[in-house]
Amino acid sequence: MSSVAIENLDIRYGSVHVVKSLDLEIKDGEFLVLLGPSGCGKSTLLNAIGGLTDVSGGKIHFNDKDVTWVDPKDRGIGMVFQSYALYPTMSVERNMSFGLKIAGVPKAEIEKKVKWAAELLQITHLLDRKPSALSGGQRQRVAIGRALVRDADIFLFDEPLSNLDAKLRAELRLEIKKLHKALGSTMIYVTHDQIEALTLADRIAVMKDGIIQQLDTPLNVYNKPANEFVGTFLGSPAMNKIAGAFATENGGIAFKSGNFSLDVSAYPFVEPVQDGQKATLGLRPEHLRLAHAGEAAWSGTVSLVEPMGSDILAWSDFDGITLSHRLSQEEHCDVGEPVSVTADVKKASFFEENTGARL
Repeated sequence: MSSVAIENLDIRYGSVHVVKSLDLEIKDGEFLVLLGPSGCGKSTLLNAIGGLTDVSGGKIHFNDKDVTWVDPKDRGIGMVFQSYALYPTMSVERNMSFGLKIAGVPKAEIEKKVKWAAELLQITHLLDRKPSALSGGQRQRVAIGRALVRDADIFLFDEPLSNLDAKLRAELRLEIKKLHKALGSTMIYVTHDQIEALTLADRIAVMKDGIIQQLDTPLNVYNKPANEFVGTFLGSPAMNKIAGAFATENGGIAFKSGNFSLDVSAYPFVEPVQDGQKATLGLRPEHLRLAHAGEAAWSGTVSLVEPMGSDILAWSDFDGITLSHRLSQEEHCDVGEPVSVTADVKKASFFEENTGARL
């Protein structure tokens, strides 16, 4: 097994600074997901770890070995890409074994490795087929199997499921999760899909503009985003945002935006907030609920209803502020109906106006 340590890594393409003084430690046997929008540098970082991209500065270590300038073939890695990159004229068995044959691995050992990987990925019955006779999910399993037979300590996945439909993505997410549990290998996985990140990762590194914005467990990244970008990037539908300011009120403190007011006296701020301090309130739809009789609530009008299967997503207007909120299947509202909602303030997020940092 291997750990990965990245120190002060810089990657430039001419005047474009893609990865900026990045430090990252990946534990032995960890499943780390690099998550972010297109162009954030996540795939470039993964390619640098794999040796496919030259770095402009910094170091990459596997365990205690400096591999910054080591050839990809000598790094002991297995890579799975968005494109299956299978040889169309070769059978599944030959696609999986070809690299080992080139490396001069004995035939008996090759057969043993291919059989093991095929059984693990449940593709034994496909070994004689060619890629054209396989579904997308089967082709990606073959691509994963080709990486597995290398006996790698570190596996790199670059958006391997993005070409598949929703059902296949869900199935292969489960297979990859099982694979990690079975192998115990270090896995680094690039995606822009937050569902993949939240379901697969031990830790998530959220990236923007070549910088890691937050590195934490999926629950902490989702529930306690380090800044406004992380809070709004994760979540579907996106986190509700309300710009406003804090105000002292009746011996406590409230967050106000026009006629909108939320008592935040019980909120666990990192540092005390000041009267008049501007901020952005972030509330996820599931942290809003229909108010009971007698509760302090915001009154509005339902403007859109979206049935989601397990629950219902409603969009309602509260004096010019539109908020999305979830309803159970038993709760019902129609467009144009009045609605009263309340929020779980302890699950809210507040972000500083200028920097976007969590308060």
